[in-house]
Amino acid sequence: MNSFDWKNLIDPLFYIHFDVNGIKLGVYIVLFIVFAETGLFAGFFLPGDSLLFLAGIYNRELIENVLFIDSAFINVMILSTSVAIAGVLGNIVGYWFGSKSGYYLYNKKDTFWFKKKYLVQSKDFFERHGGRAIIFARFLPIFRTFAPIVAGIVTMDKKKFMFYNIVSSFLWSFTLIFAGHYLYGFLLDNYQIDLKNHIELIIIGLVVLTLSPVLLKLAKKSKVNED
Repeated sequence: MNSFDWKNLIDPLFYIHFDVNGIKLGVYIVLFIVFAETGLFAGFFLPGDSLLFLAGIYNRELIENVLFIDSAFINVMILSTSVAIAGVLGNIVGYWFGSKSGYYLYNKKDTFWFKKKYLVQSKDFFERHGGRAIIFARFLPIFRTFAPIVAGIVTMDKKKFMFYNIVSSFLWSFTLIFAGHYLYGFLLDNYQIDLKNHIELIIIGLVVLTLSPVLLKLAKKSKVNED
């Protein structure tokens, strides 16, 4: 493992290349991050979308030490399915946590790991969109962390929650991982553009893309309040 820098916490490649004494643990770290970001409210600061997109690019490196089949498609399927399952399990934990500790969270003081405003914003988002909020939130940083917790707080029907939970998790993981894998191959084969040489631009682009709906909504809400 290389020397640690606090900036590594928001660097997807740090997790993908993570190793201990030469043993590559990237795939396990990726799965844990997906679980933590969607199931533990402390995971809202972790990279999500950019991590999955880059996981598609570095698919072979991630799973070759666990299970590697000589088929790019099958290996991407294995990684995408594993990530989706981690996301489903994370949301289940988030729902359970919300159902058991809703009152405590609403009365909890802000800390570095927990911001009440994120919980309130997620609740408003959830109330507007209902079950579809689980799907929308999966593609939105911060909201995907708190959406299952809020679903538990408002005691959303468990069968309905599981349906949207499974659909959103598989849609999220398959979309981003397959996009990363096949866009990388397409640009390299047809235009000799190696996305591995433009990782910082990819991360910035995905952060802007995923955060823009949240920022626009907050700006609109702020403007309404001023009026």
